[in-house]
Amino acid sequence: MMAHRPLSEGPLHLPYQRPSPHCRTFSSPLVEEIIEDMTSKMEDKDLARIFENAFPNTLDTTVRWHVDGSSKPLMHTHYQNGAWEGPQSFIVTGDINAEWLRDSTNQLAQYQTLAKKDKRISSLILGAINTQAEYVIESPYCNAFQPPPLSGEPIPSNGQDDKVHPVYEPSRVFECKYELDSLAHFLALGNQFHNVTGSKAFLHSRYYTAIDTILEVLEQQSKPTFDPKTGKFQRNEYTFQRNTRIGTETLNLNGIGNPLGPGTGLVRSAFRPSDDATILGFLIPANAQMAVELKRTAAILKGVGKEDLAAKLHERGDNMEKGVWDHGVVNHRRYGQVFAFEVDGYGSSILMDDANMPSLLALPAMGFVEKDDKTYRNTRRMILEREGNPYYLEGKGFSGIGGPHVGPQHAWPMSRLVQAMTSDDDKEIKKALEDVRDVSTMGLVNEGINVARPTDYSSENPIRVEQGLTN
Repeated sequence: MMAHRPLSEGPLHLPYQRPSPHCRTFSSPLVEEIIEDMTSKMEDKDLARIFENAFPNTLDTTVRWHVDGSSKPLMHTHYQNGAWEGPQSFIVTGDINAEWLRDSTNQLAQYQTLAKKDKRISSLILGAINTQAEYVIESPYCNAFQPPPLSGEPIPSNGQDDKVHPVYEPSRVFECKYELDSLAHFLALGNQFHNVTGSKAFLHSRYYTAIDTILEVLEQQSKPTFDPKTGKFQRNEYTFQRNTRIGTETLNLNGIGNPLGPGTGLVRSAFRPSDDATILGFLIPANAQMAVELKRTAAILKGVGKEDLAAKLHERGDNMEKGVWDHGVVNHRRYGQVFAFEVDGYGSSILMDDANMPSLLALPAMGFVEKDDKTYRNTRRMILEREGNPYYLEGKGFSGIGGPHVGPQHAWPMSRLVQAMTSDDDKEIKKALEDVRDVSTMGLVNEGINVARPTDYSSENPIRVEQGLTN
């Protein structure tokens, strides 16, 4: 990444990193007005420069394809049941021409509040909901997807030869790691859009088909490894094997993962939001997020007369929420009652947190608990200390939560931004923002920072974290 002038007027002299207007992938006059208004009011001109670069970054660089649905696609006759009709949007994660459900939802989150005032933003987000619905319908166990067939975008390869069940079509799917939070993020995208705009435009047959598909996955992934009556092994519907030397990139036991117990109300997630494999398959942050989003979706559907479907969603959400409290809370000898990161339904738990959202740190931001909830406060203290979280990293140059995805030396600035978002302490918020600012030397927020040497940073996927700074 190169430094471009003009440099910021602050002591860090941060570069301007927006592409030339004619190279931007999407534009919004309202976004430009907000940038001008915000940066003119910010006293910290280095933070102002990061906001100027980061806030429009998704629109500037990642909207690879968008149609507003006003014209029929040339290939329309190839699709049935309303597939690929209406607005469509393909939002790439940043460095790969593929769309992660989680990332695209979070990338668009900062623009949701603008959708009521800006018709183009509204169409973009509506298109993203519709596109994600098609992805979920076709391959609900997958996390990252190829460009839509109507887009004409080139189809990349992930360079892997994975053995996955259910099988998927490689021309449609970039990677098929089953992550519970991917499905929760699809729900979140529609829930946020409806909450701001009141729009029901996404509530069509394809969306309802996607909801039914999600309910089927949740049912399949709530089953225990062994039949509770007979003790007989039950092979999971989803298996994943990758030929790799990195343990977090595949599932053990020939692709099924470690055994999970019965009767918890929790739902399995084979992989974490970092794309690393879970150790104990009941991932608590993902279950918490799904519980919240199911009940939010249920409220929307009840309002349009879908009483039966809404009841199913609400019941599943209630069961998952109860499962988190009943099985995901453990007693720590130092911190008291805390949320575990992963559990297995047999009494085993993993105590840690990972920077990627959903995380334990982000539970209030997701709407699962209030910031002052006692169990959350205990958990927050645990995961923001080296003594409590093996992936809380401190060094001369930076501190924060990392994770297996980037190794034992790199913390994610994303974790400090989430720390700020979930705090009411002005000093803590200010310190978090200043620390992220001081390591964002190229004017954008990087993925991982070496806590001992902040000039050693990972910028392979900065798009993931930009929304944290600008929300």
